[in-house]
Amino acid sequence: MEAARDPEFLPHDGPLRDDVRRLGALVGQMLAEQGGQAFFERVEQVRTAAIQRRRSGESVDALARTLTGLDAADAEALARAFATYFQAVNTAERVHRIRRRRDYQREGRAPQPESLAAVLAQLKKDGVDRDELTRLLGHLDVEPVFTAHPTEAVRRSLLEKEQEIVRALVDEFDPTRTPQELRDDDARILMALSAGWQTAEASPVRPSVQDEFEHVGFYIARPLYRVLPALYEALEQALADTFGEGIAVPRVLRFATWVGGDMDGNPNVNADTIAATLSAQRSLVLERYVEDVDALGRLLSQTEDRVKLGDGFRARLQAYRGRFPEAAARIRPRHADMPYRAFLTFVAERLDATLHERDGRYGSADEFIDDIVLVETSLLEHGGKHAGAYAVGRLQWRARTFGFHLARLDVRQDARLHDEALSALLDDGEWANRDAATRAGSLRPYASGERSFVAGAGDENVTMLRDVFATLADSRKRYGHEATGLYIISMAETAADVLAVLALARHGGLVQDGIVPLDVAPLFETIDDLAGGAETLRTLLDDPVYRAHLKARGDRQWVMLGYSDSGKDGGTVASKWSLQRAQVELLEVAKQAGIRIAFFHGRGGSASRGGSRITPALMASPRGSVAGILRVTEQGEVIHRKYGIRALAVRNLEQTLGAVMRASLRPRDSEAREEAWKDTMARLSDASRKAYRAFVDKEGFVDYFRGATPIDVIERMTLGSRPARRRSMKGVEDLRAIPWVFSWTQCRAVLTGWYGLGSALDSIAKECGDEALVRMARDWPFFATMLDDVEMVLAKADIDIAEAFSKLAGPLHDRFFPMLRDEFERTVRWVSKLKGGKELLAGDPRLATSIRLRNPYVDPMSLLQVDLLRRWRATGGKDDTLLKALVACVNGVSQGLQNTG
Repeated sequence: MEAARDPEFLPHDGPLRDDVRRLGALVGQMLAEQGGQAFFERVEQVRTAAIQRRRSGESVDALARTLTGLDAADAEALARAFATYFQAVNTAERVHRIRRRRDYQREGRAPQPESLAAVLAQLKKDGVDRDELTRLLGHLDVEPVFTAHPTEAVRRSLLEKEQEIVRALVDEFDPTRTPQELRDDDARILMALSAGWQTAEASPVRPSVQDEFEHVGFYIARPLYRVLPALYEALEQALADTFGEGIAVPRVLRFATWVGGDMDGNPNVNADTIAATLSAQRSLVLERYVEDVDALGRLLSQTEDRVKLGDGFRARLQAYRGRFPEAAARIRPRHADMPYRAFLTFVAERLDATLHERDGRYGSADEFIDDIVLVETSLLEHGGKHAGAYAVGRLQWRARTFGFHLARLDVRQDARLHDEALSALLDDGEWANRDAATRAGSLRPYASGERSFVAGAGDENVTMLRDVFATLADSRKRYGHEATGLYIISMAETAADVLAVLALARHGGLVQDGIVPLDVAPLFETIDDLAGGAETLRTLLDDPVYRAHLKARGDRQWVMLGYSDSGKDGGTVASKWSLQRAQVELLEVAKQAGIRIAFFHGRGGSASRGGSRITPALMASPRGSVAGILRVTEQGEVIHRKYGIRALAVRNLEQTLGAVMRASLRPRDSEAREEAWKDTMARLSDASRKAYRAFVDKEGFVDYFRGATPIDVIERMTLGSRPARRRSMKGVEDLRAIPWVFSWTQCRAVLTGWYGLGSALDSIAKECGDEALVRMARDWPFFATMLDDVEMVLAKADIDIAEAFSKLAGPLHDRFFPMLRDEFERTVRWVSKLKGGKELLAGDPRLATSIRLRNPYVDPMSLLQVDLLRRWRATGGKDDTLLKALVACVNGVSQGLQNTG
């Protein structure tokens, strides 16, 4: 696809423009080869019409007419063609990020913004000294948590093809490549595009939990495993350059996952999947270590007549020769004089024994690390700093980070299911209806271990939970305490909900030295739960049984904050403010009780679900809320975008680590006006929530939602193992947050990211005036960051296309859509006024260009989706060929808009 008619690129983005045009041409060549010249010309015709519609400001009607009534197969092919273009543009933009990073590093004039070098230089300028920084490093803990909540489910084979395109583009950073090499690069790209075209984007079979593990495991065990040492090397170099040599760097990063442990609403997750996931993760990381050790054995070819050896290393080598005679016999005579190679043969033998649980296995990852440290120490003491110690050190960082478990496995369950089990265990049919104080009092002796349950035998929920906690107990013995993470309670409302977990854990045998070795995290995820969170925590900390438990866990309480359900419950403004306020209140409760509190942020990819740029988000957070710890969910397309390409994975991890350091050591300055701003924000939140609830609680809304969005298609898609609904849908609370956001994004209204803000600003401006709001937007990071997020969502929305979807709801369109359009236009006016621009994203030209580049290509897929949806529903949802075409449209729009769920 020739791109001369595309929007203007920024002056310094010439290479990006060239890559987009080049990839576009190759996509066009592929489409002509695979679909025929007539098909390619049809794609170009639609593309040109879409661009013209955007430039002229015409209505969508003319473009929609050209896409009406297409054969299902033709419609699917057309959608896939535009989706392929988006994949190419997305890839080009990611490669351009790599190019810009290399330009900064090569020019050397100033470090790249938000890099570790830039962050440490700024911290030093702000008065942070070596001792203060060292203290922070001692407890710095960044932990991305990968979850199985995809809004895109891309096959691994397609991910690998994308990586081949990336490699071809990166290879061309070398200006000395010959014409033949350049032609070969084009051939590699065309091959990846063509093979990808001939591959279905996702399996028609709904993924199992094992499939979801393999998807997430790909990112952790491949790109992240490979690049992790580079992050530590960048940190060590930045520390040395800024604060001098000699600062010891501990482990500051680890990973966790919910895949296989998130039981909330997913009947496919249970004790068996927990056990299977932990076993699979162990196998995966051990296999990677075996590969690395084999490579080190080939690298460390030093012979005994040329080097000396450390005493500890020599003694361990001799011990291993006697302990593993079969492995010793496998060492070739020609390698007998290579001590490091021989030693690593024994290390590989022990890793293999660990993998297959044979005699001679490592008892823990620490024993493996000790062997690697012996090798490194011996090398460094005897002239090996540049003869292999670097590579050994890289393996050491991996082992310290991934251990023998790869990633900690969290477990999550709904508090209501706990209550159902307790009702059977206590033989109390009214258990769930009893007040919180009564339930807490009844649970206390069971949570402390003074009493044991005697009823409940044969109850399905009791059996399931007993098996889960028994599996967690066994896993700690088999894989070590670092293999398992938090136990998260969904819909937690009271202290009794937390005591319930301790009681059930004891019933399942999860007890060590008289205590339950488990960090229990209540998840506050609705507006009301967030508002009551501080009181819940205060009551919990006043409970003597729980206080004793917390003391045994180091007096640190984890609390998970739900961005998704709070947004669905009260709208984006009320959600963001409730989350901000809850953190302040919970911090105060923890301070009064003399404990530490750590927050686990349940963010999604879209702004509606807490997605935001990491540095502004953390700098806008309450002072003291970070304190060296960041635990945050990563899910859906975010995982692919942030970690799918190695160089970008390093960049994203650097940005995250740097943001945590800044927010911990030098949070934003105190501001005298902030108390007044908080009062204004509270009123904005209330007014926004009122407007939002007036829309979603309006009679007929559920039917309107199901008619005006493709939720019925999304429910039929094979995106994940978990059902899209918790129960039969009577209101928005019954729908999961991810499909809720995904549906509104697909219809281009994206109301989840802005609805209610315009009305709230109208109301509050009458009280405090426009200028007060302008100053608040300019000077308060929290409000400014919120407006940035809303502005991005508004820029990606298209209210005219949303109207086309809305008309599918029949008579309900006239009842609801005027409210939607009025609020959209009201919000756009206010955001533009507060941001000081005549149009959206005036202050972010790069993002504006990126969106303008995509919008003309998203439009045809959206309008095609409207026509297909109308026809599919007319068949009662029984025409699978139309459904297949609809799924192609949904996937294509996701590729184009990004941040969709």
